[in-house]
Amino acid sequence: MTTAVLASDLAVRLEAGAKALGWALTDTQQTQLLDYLALIQKWNKVYNLTALRDAQDMFTHHLLDSLAVVAPLRRQTQGQPKRLLDVGSGAGLPGVVVAICCPEIEVTCVDTVAKKATFIQQVAIALKLPHLHGLHARVESLTGPFDVVTSRAFASLADFTAWSSGALAAQGVWMAMKGRHPTEEMAALPAEIEVFHVEPLRVPGLDAERCMVWLRKKAGANASG
Repeated sequence: MTTAVLASDLAVRLEAGAKALGWALTDTQQTQLLDYLALIQKWNKVYNLTALRDAQDMFTHHLLDSLAVVAPLRRQTQGQPKRLLDVGSGAGLPGVVVAICCPEIEVTCVDTVAKKATFIQQVAIALKLPHLHGLHARVESLTGPFDVVTSRAFASLADFTAWSSGALAAQGVWMAMKGRHPTEEMAALPAEIEVFHVEPLRVPGLDAERCMVWLRKKAGANASG
């Protein structure tokens, strides 16, 4: 398949996938998402940002998988300006996709690997996304405050919330992207953390379970921790 044909095929699939996920992309957003995918492919040859190499696999497992969180996130934020922290962001998933689709959200992608944070900064420049930031740091060192703290297959729910607790705003929420319903992980959460919603996600073209776990600190927990 030639590059031009592949790009055309992905554009058609992206538009259809977004609609299936309840999201209508602008022409600019569609271009930015496909350009972002191309940047991952380009940098991946040198910096090993992701284990996937095939463009079609990256499209489904990375782009559409991340796009699946956009509509639920917008329902949570109600379109208001917010600050979002993507923990262990890697190649910027889902942070970059959120930055493209939700320009009202200030997105910071943090990773302990410097080259990955540098990649995010390059994406922000190349795609003209001034509200997207790449940060080389350990999440435990961040103080925020961030209204939403998210992760995609980063760590157990207990570790994710513990490590990023200091970055979460007083009334903030965690948005954890998971595969199967994480029953055991939820049971292992400390008493001060509560799950207030588990949202099933259906990713077009991906035959695998996906869900999003929404968590927050219980009332009074902020004062003590």
